[in-house]
Amino acid sequence: MSQQPHILIVEDEPSIAEVTKLYLQRAGYGVTVLADGQEALAFLARGTPDLVVLDLMLPGVDGLEITRWLRTRSDVPIIMLTARREETDRVLGFEMGADDYVVKPFSPRELVSRVRAVLRRTRGASAVSGQDDVLTFEALTIDPNTRQVQVKEREVSLTAREFDLLYLLARHPRQVFNRDRLLDLVWGMNEYIDPSTVTVHVRRLREKIEADPSHPRHILTVWGVGYKFEP
Repeated sequence: MSQQPHILIVEDEPSIAEVTKLYLQRAGYGVTVLADGQEALAFLARGTPDLVVLDLMLPGVDGLEITRWLRTRSDVPIIMLTARREETDRVLGFEMGADDYVVKPFSPRELVSRVRAVLRRTRGASAVSGQDDVLTFEALTIDPNTRQVQVKEREVSLTAREFDLLYLLARHPRQVFNRDRLLDLVWGMNEYIDPSTVTVHVRRLREKIEADPSHPRHILTVWGVGYKFEP
């Protein structure tokens, strides 16, 4: 990763793209702006930026399709932009692999703040770690130094938020966290975030690390309370 993080903005509204680019450049980031989904795929096929700010509704190929394509190849952080406010759209974005979700109209300063927060996690300065211990549980290994997770010695690709959620739970085995507490510790946002975000990330984690996601061994639901990690 370069010393100056590089951000790819994929946004077809010129005014939003220009303002977002200006604020990110002022914050010290290198920025590339593209307005078409097909152009974005061609750009990403040549190399991976440090973070992607991705509009949901794009000409050519939409943001969900780009996210799906990226997640088969990379764990690059994705912040999704959209004018849609429905919970189902947010949930779908997270299920596809987005790390964060910003609804238009938004404050450019807020977006810069979210970019910083996501990059801190991706670059190894996780807000929830506080320790550098490698955690090992039978076939599961979690390394906060490299931010790698292995299941039966096979590396599993996690997004920044998925890793932070897993590491937080695993560092506190058998401790039950409710969804609001997990939102506070992992997402750390001041504004409201739908608690279903946690449910989506837990489901995706189970699909990636559990032998049988429908009968999880490690990430357990404590009905009516929240979630815990069983070592």
